[in-house]
Amino acid sequence: MNDLAGIAVATLGGLMLLGYFLGSIPFGIILTRMAGAGDLRSIGSGNIGATNVLRTGRKGLAAATLLFDLGKGAVAIAIAEAVAPGSGPIAGLGAFLGHLYPIWLKFNGGKGVATLLGIAIALYWPLGVVFAVAWLAVAFASRFSSLGGMVAAAAMPVAAWWFGMELALWVFIVTLGFVLWKHRGNIQRLMAGTEPKIGKSAA
Repeated sequence: MNDLAGIAVATLGGLMLLGYFLGSIPFGIILTRMAGAGDLRSIGSGNIGATNVLRTGRKGLAAATLLFDLGKGAVAIAIAEAVAPGSGPIAGLGAFLGHLYPIWLKFNGGKGVATLLGIAIALYWPLGVVFAVAWLAVAFASRFSSLGGMVAAAAMPVAAWWFGMELALWVFIVTLGFVLWKHRGNIQRLMAGTEPKIGKSAA
């Protein structure tokens, strides 16, 4: 953990908390309400991410949600690196957890895939390329967005190890565990053959 050498614990805690509050902003809900599309939590799967926004039929809203959710992780890391170089992965983890468990929504948030992509890009852009390629390739080949997200999350620890990013490696191991936990329902439906494909309504 040499990346954190010389950074005070209080500083790391504060940056992680900042990341958490940035990550907890529910852009999917905010944007759909502003556009008059209703409460996203009562639509489709009830998830607050871009995939569920797409089920409203508003592709522009889905794209905006994806960009804002991606940006949460990237902004948290940018601020952290400006304050304490090397602390980016910690702030990114905070943003990721904020998206999954936002205080504003009684800790019932999204699944973190888009935010994780933003974290990967901000930490080291080749990580973002690996994530995006894995996500898009699997999603388009299988037509399962959930499977693409899980495979991309699983690729991150391997990519971080390959690029010699020790702290990011451990952070991505943690985020992988949370992604799989948040997708446990999707995993069950994939195994049962009932998972909705991209463009279809969620059960």
